[in-house]
Amino acid sequence: MMKPTQSYTIFFSQRTGSTLLAKALESTGVAGVPREWMHVNDPDTTGLQEIEQKLKEGTTPNGIFGIKDSICFPQFDKWMTCFRKAYDLADDVPRPAVWESAFPNCKYIYMTRRNKVRLAVSWWRAIVSDEWHRGQGQKPSDVDISNEYNFDAINHLVAESVLREAAMEEFFVEGGITPMTIVYEDFIRNYEGTVLDILTYLGIATEGVVVAPPHFDPIADDIAEQWVQRFREERQNGWTNRAW
Repeated sequence: MMKPTQSYTIFFSQRTGSTLLAKALESTGVAGVPREWMHVNDPDTTGLQEIEQKLKEGTTPNGIFGIKDSICFPQFDKWMTCFRKAYDLADDVPRPAVWESAFPNCKYIYMTRRNKVRLAVSWWRAIVSDEWHRGQGQKPSDVDISNEYNFDAINHLVAESVLREAAMEEFFVEGGITPMTIVYEDFIRNYEGTVLDILTYLGIATEGVVVAPPHFDPIADDIAEQWVQRFREERQNGWTNRAW
């Protein structure tokens, strides 16, 4: 299998700016093409053959490969099994070592968002509106979602985001990995600086590198803010000591 000389993985929970970051890194032309390459056919069938093709598509001429993944089960476990078989690795080989058998000299970027309520509201808003991203200058969706507030759904997504991040942390601990952490709230305030810091972390020279403007416009609106405040009140209903 053809392999890049260096790779990196962006591990992310939903609605943490991972696609915005991936587009920015791709725009430099020197940081691979970080996409969700693992979301191909079932690894039990043609997955490994497709990954070989994705390695080609995701590598820039300087040999850098980028990938982003949210560690979703059982898909992630299936890839672990696929890689163990392909590279003749025993069951007790740590998962990060298995991952790096496919993606060599791998460095890790961990994307998180401090405010999990806003994360969950953004996630639910994307689900009900089917507007996951809004291209720069693109007209907002005209779907009316004003009556789509759902406490149970948002509460579930808060928990799911926490559990996904727990799975990522477990992966890092298993491999003794200290990733580069990118916080959504900081990234959107320092867009270009964050991208250049990542290139430095990856050992890529930044002199002469041009970072394209943000590929997406913000989606958050008054409806999202109303849902945040409504959930905040309903989730703490009856609490003697309020958290927020």
